[in-house]
Amino acid sequence: MSQPQNNHMIYFLSDAHLGSRAIANPETHQQTLIDMLQNMAKDATAIYLLGDIFDFWYEYLWCDYSKQQYQPFLQTLKHITNKGIDIHFFIGNHDLWTFGWLEKETGIAIHRGPESMIIGNRKVFLAHGDGLIPTNYLKQLPEKIQKKIRNFIFLRAIFHNPVLQFLFRLLPPAWGNAFGYEWAKKSRLKELARPCPYKGEDKEELVLYAKEQEQNGNHHDYYIFGHRHIELDLMLNRDSRIMILGDCWQQFTYAQMDEKGNTILNNATPL
Repeated sequence: MSQPQNNHMIYFLSDAHLGSRAIANPETHQQTLIDMLQNMAKDATAIYLLGDIFDFWYEYLWCDYSKQQYQPFLQTLKHITNKGIDIHFFIGNHDLWTFGWLEKETGIAIHRGPESMIIGNRKVFLAHGDGLIPTNYLKQLPEKIQKKIRNFIFLRAIFHNPVLQFLFRLLPPAWGNAFGYEWAKKSRLKELARPCPYKGEDKEELVLYAKEQEQNGNHHDYYIFGHRHIELDLMLNRDSRIMILGDCWQQFTYAQMDEKGNTILNNATPL
């Protein structure tokens, strides 16, 4: 598809993992993302951040001075929203623990689960992508893989438990961050050592999830996800399409849509 040419663009990006202890130059990485957003803001009407923008984000009951490392990024978000450009932040599995401070500080809108929206005259299903498991998907997998996915689902339930979230908020930020950033670092290093490429149309869980939605009559023109760190643009049928955004910590990929709904995947050249 030819690149949309329009002064009213909508952008989608995900998985920057800002602050990751596995990134050699975090300040340069943050500036690259800032440059991307500032360039998008030149013609954007809205920007959608589809999760894991931070490698670990937690809002404690006490002052967390470590948030100062993100001030250039947070100020960029605030500057963009002050211009009247909507920024939608979908929580991921690394940055779901925002309890009001992030949106108050920056003016962004927080979404805590998948959303169906009309964007650019298209019906769009948006989510980070974690936890979206098609029916009977596990049964077709080897037992070892089933166990890994069940462990992830169990951990996800713990992370989303409001009682446990409150108890973790009581920790001194230095303690909580030491645990959270180290956990997240292991995830990044594991990905670097053993990346998980596209599994194919008949095995990729987000593709199968989107197909199941279509089969169940829950039609969308686009399904747009993050989470998997792969770049995918696939027609599910003649009227429906799935996009997986890649990431903004290695690939620096994103999607852009014009006001008519024409959408492409694109990439920014890192500094």
